[in-house]
Amino acid sequence: LPLEPVYSKALILSSQLNCLEEMLIVVAMLSVESIFYAPREKLEESRAALRCFSSPEGDHLTLLNVFHASNEFVVKNKLTHSKEKAEKNLRKWCKDNFINSRSLRHARDVHSQIQRNVEQMGLRITSCGDDMLVFRRCLAASFFLNAALKQPDGMYRILSSGLMVQIHPSSILFRSKPECIIFDKLVRTNNNYIRNICRIDYLWLPELAPQCYGLQ
Repeated sequence: LPLEPVYSKALILSSQLNCLEEMLIVVAMLSVESIFYAPREKLEESRAALRCFSSPEGDHLTLLNVFHASNEFVVKNKLTHSKEKAEKNLRKWCKDNFINSRSLRHARDVHSQIQRNVEQMGLRITSCGDDMLVFRRCLAASFFLNAALKQPDGMYRILSSGLMVQIHPSSILFRSKPECIIFDKLVRTNNNYIRNICRIDYLWLPELAPQCYGLQ
């Protein structure tokens, strides 16, 4: 698979846990530049638009919602418009919803490519439907090295390294601060920020990654 090893692992695991359809989308969305943009002069509008897609479980499920919504929009448009007009309408939809249309188009291309890859590998593409618990458990099993636990001061400690980090302000979970999370990216500036966060249950870690958390 032409992907970072952790993303490849996530796809293979998700095929075993019957949520490969969802993981294909999320891996594609994580593989491109930020899907959302928030111009300073329209900060409140962009936050309101983001809330339309947001999931209380975190950023991965929010990205899933964006992809599904854009797909639904494209399918409806193609029924009544030419391909060029449908593409133009999608760009307007992205602008209205403060979504980076170039990133979304790139994510759709990546999704098509890796879907072909996993089909060639013989992996079965199934969906977990509305059971997002299955999908979140799969994320925890895939990104277990990126698990972090909330500390009394509101910071987070990465369990595998002990590094202290903060949730990036762009995250859906920036204000809610769940007890235990997994993340996709660590950004080092003056502070250590983590991006693309999902809420998980701490007790899943010894079960799903005993090689790392079994003795703790």
